[in-house]
Amino acid sequence: MRGADGNPHQIRLDDARAVELSGHGSVSMGVQPATLEVAPNRDLFVPFEFPVAELASGWYGVECRVAIDGSPETVRPEARFVVPWTRGATRRDQVLVGKSVLVGGEKVRLDQLECHVDTSELRYEGTEAAITLSADGARVPVLETMFDAETGSGSVIAYPLLKVHHVLTIAIKGAGEPIEIVLP
Repeated sequence: MRGADGNPHQIRLDDARAVELSGHGSVSMGVQPATLEVAPNRDLFVPFEFPVAELASGWYGVECRVAIDGSPETVRPEARFVVPWTRGATRRDQVLVGKSVLVGGEKVRLDQLECHVDTSELRYEGTEAAITLSADGARVPVLETMFDAETGSGSVIAYPLLKVHHVLTIAIKGAGEPIEIVLP
């Protein structure tokens, strides 16, 4: 926690939860309620232990229910953490997509899909696009999208693709039919 405005603040920490980013629920972190004084422009760390071994595989974020100077709110720090998938369950390869579509008169070229242990990344070029992914008909949760207008390149970082997945469907808002990629 950090007081960003140069004033001291009183924070009441009521609850902290690990929230699964694909929407499959949350788990209380068992943090005991506490009232803390946060000095101006100083970091205040609240140490706690949380057993992640009991969590299902996935990406998680922390969500805290707090009251800042008496005003309740829910805070979601941007940092996230992963509980890894079982060894050998995720794909680890590169798939050349090499297909283009028109979105609002602009061309979007889907270049390559990179599969990593804990994420998959679809790289594209052209104009910024809203892209959703599905594997064998099930939505693949997107963790982050990036686009650099200067270079005209972007990427979609999502949950990893599993070895049991056979077809990746890439849907682009404003384009025609989705693109299907048969996974090796």
